[in-house]
Amino acid sequence: MLEQLTSIFSGFDAAILDVLWTALLLGIVFTLLSALFTPCNPGVSWWRKPDLVTDLLYFFIIPLFGRFAIIFFALVAMGLLSGLGVAKPEDIIGVNRGPLAALPFWQQIVLYLILSDLMMYWSHRAFHTARLWRYHAVHHSPEHLDWLSGRRFHPIDFALHAAFPDFVLLMLGVSPEVLLLLAPFTVWHSALVHANLNWTFGPLRYLIASPVFHRWHHTSMQRGGMKNFTATFPVIDLIFGTYYLPKGALPDAYGIGEPEFPRSFGRQLLYPFVTPKSVAAVENDGGAGVPEMPPIVGSGGR
Repeated sequence: MLEQLTSIFSGFDAAILDVLWTALLLGIVFTLLSALFTPCNPGVSWWRKPDLVTDLLYFFIIPLFGRFAIIFFALVAMGLLSGLGVAKPEDIIGVNRGPLAALPFWQQIVLYLILSDLMMYWSHRAFHTARLWRYHAVHHSPEHLDWLSGRRFHPIDFALHAAFPDFVLLMLGVSPEVLLLLAPFTVWHSALVHANLNWTFGPLRYLIASPVFHRWHHTSMQRGGMKNFTATFPVIDLIFGTYYLPKGALPDAYGIGEPEFPRSFGRQLLYPFVTPKSVAAVENDGGAGVPEMPPIVGSGGR
């Protein structure tokens, strides 16, 4: 199993070249779209925003990290099964060995789209709880939201939110070719929903996530920040009571409202592990005047 995963997710030279071409194409396409269509919010063009270098680093590094994360999860799974006395873990789980492996290819595609979105929906909600929020705050930190923001994830957030569902479905038998086939859709759709466009997709708004739908999720917690958790299918939010797309209104005012939030790539990686100055000050004065926790904990229901 590990050999198969390594062969699938190796070839980092080709991967870097692929990311380079993807970034170039996305940049051209969304520059043209911003010129041809009305933006959701007026403001700085994506290539002139202050956090451009940080977002570019995320864009190139995070996809490569995801490959290591899947292999890491495989090592952990094999170790756990071996510890339970399973002589050959690959006979239970593994690439092209799980219960879904016997399904026709098109059925695997459908199941991958639905099951991965369900897993990502619930992991996304988990990252909006107090325990995990500081990892996910990195993704919500851009005040100038655009297509590049779709890759701004802390590595731990990305590993548990994006790479882990892929690992689970691979171990259940979904063919790696399914992931490879859908990878361009995932990349382009993620860029689209973060793009500065005022598209709602009209009658298709429940079928597939639109820029306006997801940009509401990047507003404050009192507005749409505890809504619209799904990555692809808004009907999942509709089912679980977290759908939010008000008529006649557009999202604005993004970011997490923390003036001291670091802007550099390296400092953002350390952010979840560093005690905020506001908390340190409270601890130093014995806890007097403890600030209230922002309302990031909750069911997210209507």
